[in-house]
Amino acid sequence: METTTFDMADLAGTDRYKLLTGLIIPRPIGWVGTQDAAGLRNLAPYSYFNVVAATPPTVLFSTGRPRGRIKDSLANVMTTGEFTLSIVDEDLVDAMHATATNYPPDADEFAETGLRATPGDLVAAPYVAEARAALECRVARIIDLGDPTTASVVFGDVLRVHVDTAVLDGTRIDHRKLRAVGRIAGVTYSTTADSMFDVEGEEP
Repeated sequence: METTTFDMADLAGTDRYKLLTGLIIPRPIGWVGTQDAAGLRNLAPYSYFNVVAATPPTVLFSTGRPRGRIKDSLANVMTTGEFTLSIVDEDLVDAMHATATNYPPDADEFAETGLRATPGDLVAAPYVAEARAALECRVARIIDLGDPTTASVVFGDVLRVHVDTAVLDGTRIDHRKLRAVGRIAGVTYSTTADSMFDVEGEEP
């Protein structure tokens, strides 16, 4: 096998992005629901998203700061200290993709895309009512990256989880029914049901 080696310091930002996100796939999508201090709702998808611990139950999402601008999701979590994460499934892909559009700051992406917003039980931030699963989260910490800051990582404590009973067996998820969507690159996505396979041996 012949390999090509890249030094990250030698690559332009777009090339670094394409290389890293093209290799680390599929990336789960966290559909982040927030609202500002005045109650204006915001909904945006982030494929820099994952669960990082079960005890304490912790998730993260990361957002860039294009040209130093703080995105609405980050501005809202910095103000209110809370957010939700809706899980994107096949039925919601088009709506999710639409919410990735750069709407003006005073736009309500729920209303723009015809999605129903449900306030959390323990947080005021809304989640997507049509989603098969959603997490209510409180900000644990925010870490800024770069000098000057070019990205911020938001860690959240998961307070409550809502799951469609049809995809559940106790606390176990039927991934073929959930059909959660992950991002490959650009406008290419995959689902949890695509080409699933098992390996022999004990569960890690």
